[in-house]
Amino acid sequence: MNPSHHRARRARRRAVVTLAAAGLAATGTVATAAASTSGSASAPSAARSASTVIPTPPLDPQALRNAIANLPDSEITGALIKVSGPSGRWSGTSGIGDLATGAGVRSDDRFRIGSVTKVFTATVALQLVAENRVDLNQTIQHYLPGLFPEGYPPVTIAELLNHTSGLPAAGNLPMHEDDPAWFVQNRFKVWTPQQVVTAALTNAGTPANPMDFAPGTAQRYNGLNYYLLGMLIEKVTGDSYAHQVQSRILGPLHLTATSVPDLDDPRIPGPHLHGYLTVDSAGDLADVSDQSPYPWAEGGMISDASDLTRVLTMLTSGRLLPPAETKLLFTVPNVPYRDNTHCTMGPAAGRACFSMGLMSVTMPNGVVGWGKTGSRPGYTDGVFVSSDLQRAIAYAYTPTDDGKGGDTSFLMGIAAAAFDPAAAPKSAAK
Repeated sequence: MNPSHHRARRARRRAVVTLAAAGLAATGTVATAAASTSGSASAPSAARSASTVIPTPPLDPQALRNAIANLPDSEITGALIKVSGPSGRWSGTSGIGDLATGAGVRSDDRFRIGSVTKVFTATVALQLVAENRVDLNQTIQHYLPGLFPEGYPPVTIAELLNHTSGLPAAGNLPMHEDDPAWFVQNRFKVWTPQQVVTAALTNAGTPANPMDFAPGTAQRYNGLNYYLLGMLIEKVTGDSYAHQVQSRILGPLHLTATSVPDLDDPRIPGPHLHGYLTVDSAGDLADVSDQSPYPWAEGGMISDASDLTRVLTMLTSGRLLPPAETKLLFTVPNVPYRDNTHCTMGPAAGRACFSMGLMSVTMPNGVVGWGKTGSRPGYTDGVFVSSDLQRAIAYAYTPTDDGKGGDTSFLMGIAAAAFDPAAAPKSAAK
């Protein structure tokens, strides 16, 4: 696209969206929590096992308000944040949750969580490891024989979990999610996990797609790893992935807003954020809230901020896994990272930042957060806890460009407001 056309499109879209939401601004409520708040802080955790853990700064409600203020704008229609933990609580929303009705964002809105689904998948897989039903050092070829093309090297379950498998990305499906117009027209298409895996591993005219690197020698984030883990869960348990997540996590933790939708169910049940994509040069927005959840164990789930906060705090405090498996959540392999789309912050930039199910982010003040980001077209979200377990944050917002992260500065502003307020913008976002 011609840059001048792109700027003009953004300007037109800003005018349309801003007029639709005149008068809406960031709102929030804050409450102080006692140090004895029930949840994660009292439990021993590998998150605090490092020799030096930088304490989380005091809660800064104004920084959080600033981080999501002045929505909707040309790139994002709405946002919500939920901060909790022994160091304090804050909940805020901004913008419009439904352009058709003009309703604002609600703090309990559900949304598509994208790759935060991987936290649930990794938890179930590690529970099976703890039950001696899965061996981390065994190969996926052992559990799923005949799936890989001949000549592929052995890939272990551990290498799938921490993204050091070296497998090629799922790039052969006719998916063009970076093209909003294409996605709007094709958002109800369904691909099965088997189709996704087969497309990634094979290539017309050649026996197989080449490996990105030798297994275990580097790290590169790859959703294919978690499709395979979902298939592993079903093979080992003889049960559906959805039922295993429900019986092992959602039911025991009473996560009533969280679901693994059927592949043929494009709806978000209950109150939810509406996601939108810009589909033409006039800046028109299409509602893509209803879309195929085909990413499945890699990125197909639905949740809300409260449920995501609860599952991550229970997980990182050792409530869902035994100590040995909990430690793996905070164990990052000492290998290089192979591209510049993740693992770019902190003193270890360019090195691996993913563990078995989580990722590590180091703020400029040295505070380390553990959690996961996610996105689907129309949605970006994440959930993180600080290493001292004093603060958890869950957030979601609705970017209108491509659903792959929206404005990076907006996301970084949220992270800074939650974990490094001194580095956050001093005035409301524009």
